[in-house]
Amino acid sequence: MAALAVAGVASAQSSVTLFGVVDASISGYSSTSRDMYNGVSYNAFGVPVYDPFYVNQGRVKTSKTGMANSGYNSSRLGFRGTEDLGGGLAASFWLEAPITNDDGATGVSTFARRSTVSLSGGFGEVRLGRDYTPTFWNDTVFDPFGTNGVGTNLISTANGFNTDGGAGGFGGNLNSTRASNSIGYFLPPNLGGFYGQVMYAFHEQTKYSPGLATPDVANNSRAGRYVGGRFGYANGPLDVALAYGSSTVGDDFYAGVTNKVNTLNLGASYDFGPAKLFGELSQAKLKTDIDGNFIVHPGSVPSTKLNGWLLGVTVPVGAGLIRASYSAVKYKTGNNNDDLFFNDQRNNPKANKLALGYVHNLSKRTALYATVARVSNKNGASLSVGNQPFISNSVFTPKNSTGYDFGIRHAF
Repeated sequence: MAALAVAGVASAQSSVTLFGVVDASISGYSSTSRDMYNGVSYNAFGVPVYDPFYVNQGRVKTSKTGMANSGYNSSRLGFRGTEDLGGGLAASFWLEAPITNDDGATGVSTFARRSTVSLSGGFGEVRLGRDYTPTFWNDTVFDPFGTNGVGTNLISTANGFNTDGGAGGFGGNLNSTRASNSIGYFLPPNLGGFYGQVMYAFHEQTKYSPGLATPDVANNSRAGRYVGGRFGYANGPLDVALAYGSSTVGDDFYAGVTNKVNTLNLGASYDFGPAKLFGELSQAKLKTDIDGNFIVHPGSVPSTKLNGWLLGVTVPVGAGLIRASYSAVKYKTGNNNDDLFFNDQRNNPKANKLALGYVHNLSKRTALYATVARVSNKNGASLSVGNQPFISNSVFTPKNSTGYDFGIRHAF
């Protein structure tokens, strides 16, 4: 009787929940490259030279059709739990694994989506483990497509979200979406609509004393570190947030060089009722820091910027939801006179993307969806839908990429 009583108290003070999403779609992707040479070149004096024998080779294309996952919501399987510690304190955990239900190849073999343990109370929440970075939250919250499927905005794509092969996207930033080994703090939810978080992620590199004992190997001293924060206000139909993050993407101890990607973005949404509008401005800057003991001309280490913007809308229609977004990015190298987001006074690589979609809710947990999207590249940019590769060489230049998702999502 005593044992049963203790067990009853324990179950009342703690809970564990199994949850997940199974999302499958028929998806298709294609990427087109073109021969941009028209037979005219320019000599050292700027005089046009015409080659009458050159025959333009037109366009070439890669394409793929098959079954995919996560076209509307990311497929996942997770466990979360909370224990009431009394006095307003609570301990909790969250383990969330990505799954590839289209082929069953990836199951609960890794909790790479989120793996955290936390302590919360009137002071807010302290969270330890692997989690979303503050700067990624604006990319996904203020995207009508939630950074899922072919509709994912170009800001997220260019910064590294869903990049295959672990390259990390812009600047090789592996912390563009999530950071491991992190300490996070979240403000309490009772601040009249104000919210915020800060995060620090350890690089977990070995430190040597004396410093000259450090092995002469790249990226073994500071790479992997992340620090960032996000603060916003949400009340009624309005939600607006500003985020900043700095990720150390590379270092060379003996050269005194540290490479960082610094990201700043501002996102907002407003629900008018008949329609909800979304917007985001973003800038990521790849910066090289040189130790004070080294004399390097600033012009020898030019910074590279990735500027982006997004406009989107969702319109509820009965049991359905219409979604649309237009996003654009532009790369800038060195010091030029372009305006921050819009003017293009030089031939900087740039791209834009249009995405349209419809979701039909069969119930609160099950939905059918359809999405189409098209990316247009200029001046050497090579962003694509669904990471579909381009044929790119001395003849062909990446131009357009299109894709579609037709699928079903079930959440539990």
